Amino acid sequence: MSDLGNKEIFAKNLKYYMELNKKDRNDICNILGFKYTTFSDWCNGNKYPRIDKIEMLANYFKIEKSDLIEDKSKISFNNKQAFPVLGIVKSGYNYLASENIIGYITIDEKLQDPENYYALKIVGNSMEPILFQDDIVIVHQQNDVENGQIAIILIDNEEATIKRVIKTETGIKLESYNPYYPPREFTFKDIEKIPVKIIGKVTNARIKKIFE
Repeated sequence: MSDLGNKEIFAKNLKYYMELNKKDRNDICNILGFKYTTFSDWCNGNKYPRIDKIEMLANYFKIEKSDLIEDKSKISFNNKQAFPVLGIVKSGYNYLASENIIGYITIDEKLQDPENYYALKIVGNSMEPILFQDDIVIVHQQNDVENGQIAIILIDNEEATIKRVIKTETGIKLESYNPYYPPREFTFKDIEKIPVKIIGKVTNARIKKIFE
């Protein structure tokens, strides 16, 4: 089935190329003469642009029109698999929804279940000096990890945090690499009541600083 006309897919791809080119909505509207409210509807997946507008955007980004209308999560680029990059993860809704996807990333590794992977942008400095603000981690969706592994943990259904998981006799301890942040311990009762949920294992990372 064709992706043509799919508002959510177009919105994901549009935001990817905006992020890639470091352009915001005002930049593009000013250069291409789009109405801000109309362009915002495209970004938010509320409306789908006419083909001439898609062509204008493709020419602006120096890409093919298909790059804006095809679902990149199902496409491999030169044998690389593309994964969505999330800017936020919360419980209670689909965190892979288009409004949470800020771009895409590709990796060389062949994965057996690519549909269960996503990427997440680091916010904060609790994992320094290993992971820094704006680094990208590749995450496999799963509800448990081995002792000592780095995971994405959802606490009290709020935004997710990235921590090293230490399993204890009474529950779990979440450790930061930055000594400024003390470990947080949760009993098995806390895990159920708060709740505390492991929602993914970090399998890979793109360290922003090594490219600067």
